[in-house]
Amino acid sequence: MLHLRVISPEEKTDDVVRLIERTVGTAHLVMLRGAARNPAGDLVMCDVAREAGDELISALRTLGLDRTGSIAVENIDLSLSERGRKAERDAPGEGADAVLWEHLTDATHEESTLSVTYVAFLTLATMIAACGVVLDNAILIVGAMAVGPEFGPLAGLSTALVRRASRLALRSLNALLVGFAVAMLVTVGFTYFMDAVDLFSRVRLDAVRPNTAFIYQPDAFSFVVAVLAGVAGTLSLTSAKSGALVGVAISVTTVPAAANAAVAFTYNEYRQAWGSTEQLLLNLLGIVLAGTVTLLAQKWFWARQRERNSGAGRP
Repeated sequence: MLHLRVISPEEKTDDVVRLIERTVGTAHLVMLRGAARNPAGDLVMCDVAREAGDELISALRTLGLDRTGSIAVENIDLSLSERGRKAERDAPGEGADAVLWEHLTDATHEESTLSVTYVAFLTLATMIAACGVVLDNAILIVGAMAVGPEFGPLAGLSTALVRRASRLALRSLNALLVGFAVAMLVTVGFTYFMDAVDLFSRVRLDAVRPNTAFIYQPDAFSFVVAVLAGVAGTLSLTSAKSGALVGVAISVTTVPAAANAAVAFTYNEYRQAWGSTEQLLLNLLGIVLAGTVTLLAQKWFWARQRERNSGAGRP
């Protein structure tokens, strides 16, 4: 379940309370007059089943509480209450399948921020992957995939397309373009340094690499895997069960492709550099396309669910 804490102007509190009482899947309603000081108003709290949360939050925003008051939402790890269990039973659908659109937008907005930490993680991941491609070491490639933070902006771009949020789209594109550009540029310098100390060499890059040759040899499976990973990653972000995201991170060839392109460019291996760039773009396109379609499908599914429930509730 979710716990909602609402600060409401006095003149809107009765509307807020009635709205919560009418919403199927709510319980434990508490109202404290004049308890809020900044902003001033009444404090209203309740618990709501996750599958009913998005509808309630949207209705509260319609009352303007995000502008004149406050709406805070948090997950409840444990709730021992028969009323709470009844609320979950009464709410339509399954909580694990529910999408909290406001939470998704906020989360992807944060993950899509072009920060020093984001660029640092992406750069470190690309340099680790560079070591992996030169040494033909699959373990280093997997480690670089897990470290890379690029799925955040990709999910942000998919969310922006579905919600028509131009600012989020620009923020996500900026994080992707600038992040990968900086990471690859630093990796070029890193390659020159490693070559100077005889740890990297063109001979290693040109040698037969059975474990990592796929990075610069994109094919149909590259796109298929990227699409499947995009679906799984999006579901992990929108669902209450989010443990699959790490698996998604180590299944797509974005960071390794960027690393191989940077190393190959350093040694004037333009065939590998172009192949790696194709692999990178193919994976980025597949993830964004799959994420967007998945979100659209979820949006349609919950719209149909609401229509059925509202129709069932009519006399």
